[in-house]
Amino acid sequence: MTRGRDLWAVVPVKEVEHAKRRLERCYSARFRRELVHAMLEDVLRALAAAPAIAGIVVVSLDRGARAIASRLGARLIEQGARDGHTGAVMAAAYLLAKERRDAMLTLPADVPCVTNAEISTLIGMHRAAPAFTIVPSHDGRGSNAIVVSPPDAVPLAFGDDSFGPHLAAALRAGIEPTVVAMPGIALDIDHPADLDRLAQMRGAPLTQSFIAAHRQDAASEACAVARAER
Repeated sequence: MTRGRDLWAVVPVKEVEHAKRRLERCYSARFRRELVHAMLEDVLRALAAAPAIAGIVVVSLDRGARAIASRLGARLIEQGARDGHTGAVMAAAYLLAKERRDAMLTLPADVPCVTNAEISTLIGMHRAAPAFTIVPSHDGRGSNAIVVSPPDAVPLAFGDDSFGPHLAAALRAGIEPTVVAMPGIALDIDHPADLDRLAQMRGAPLTQSFIAAHRQDAASEACAVARAER
């Protein structure tokens, strides 16, 4: 690959009323909405600080997310925004391929501990095209970052258990996948216990500050039950 000469990052963002439903037993709708926006800004700031990223695409219809993305200089698209995480990413992949971009890095908006150093290391480990590099989630089941070149070389399908299927999809496309462990990228925030893990990590300055200031919104009894279930 060209080491990110024309590598674009893609970040899909749901409309906030549909986001973080797994936290609703513990946290108010306002808390969840503002949490999503804080995490998104941490992710976009890390991407913007990574020199190997040529540009950032945010796929969303959410007004707050679009305002944050616009302020930070990201490109906004709506194609695929109503089609879930997979539809949003693949719409961006097809667009980037049509524009003859070299590669795509996609990661979700809820990995606030990602750093520009992690992003640079990940891109540096990506092989010459055609290539596929993946970072699993902390539980080893999900796909928290994927670098693929060209952008549409491998069909992507996200979900709680997408890691193994993504490896298989890369192999079917004739590409030997590269697997990279990245602690910041690996932590996606979906459950109350994930917020506990986040508190033990460095990074995510905006998200950490927001949680420290507003976590009293939690209903402690409901949260205790939800954590026990995890």
